[in-house]
Amino acid sequence: MTTEDIKNGKTSAIVAYLTMLGAIIAIFMNMEPKNPFARFHIRQAFGIFLTFFALGFLVSFLNSWPASFGFYIFIFILWGYGFVNAIQGNIVPVPLLGKYYQKWFRFIE
Repeated sequence: MTTEDIKNGKTSAIVAYLTMLGAIIAIFMNMEPKNPFARFHIRQAFGIFLTFFALGFLVSFLNSWPASFGFYIFIFILWGYGFVNAIQGNIVPVPLLGKYYQKWFRFIE
């Protein structure tokens, strides 16, 4: 991936981390031309938001503030790690799940 790809895809990559709606908007922003840097971060952000909803649903049944606190810390760390990497122009998957997000969301081009 070239520095030109990173420069051209940085806006879409950053927008992807701004809520689930931002991830959807970034998908459309990356339609033409397709940028590999933006695509990487859109997949990461999309995965983080889906993880938030899926785990949030499960944690809500526990009705425990320590579990909820741990859940929010976990999601915030994933989100912050991805967001900072997008701003800095790095292509580093988020801890634990980032490599899986790249596999699971191949439909995001």
